[in-house]
Amino acid sequence: MRDVAGGSRSRFLVRAQPGAKRSGLAGLWNDHLKVALRSPPEDGRANAELLDVLAEVLGVRAGRLELVRGATARQKEIEVDLPSAVVVERLRAALPRD
Repeated sequence: MRDVAGGSRSRFLVRAQPGAKRSGLAGLWNDHLKVALRSPPEDGRANAELLDVLAEVLGVRAGRLELVRGATARQKEIEVDLPSAVVVERLRAALPRD
């Protein structure tokens, strides 16, 4: 997690898991947020669902999120229009507990 744009935005890495039984946060994978997605990785459907899931968890509109890197890879870099402290707080609250 790192701040960009003078601290008003943040970037973080996500590991996408397309084709899952249900969508949502699935924990951590090598210090990356792991997100399960029902959509297959075809025609950008999984990427669109990823942004929708993250928007819901972070409490923002999907338009405030941007897929910066990794459109065709499982590891993606996401930028959101929130400071990193807020993102970390909201993600921790939403992560599944073991």
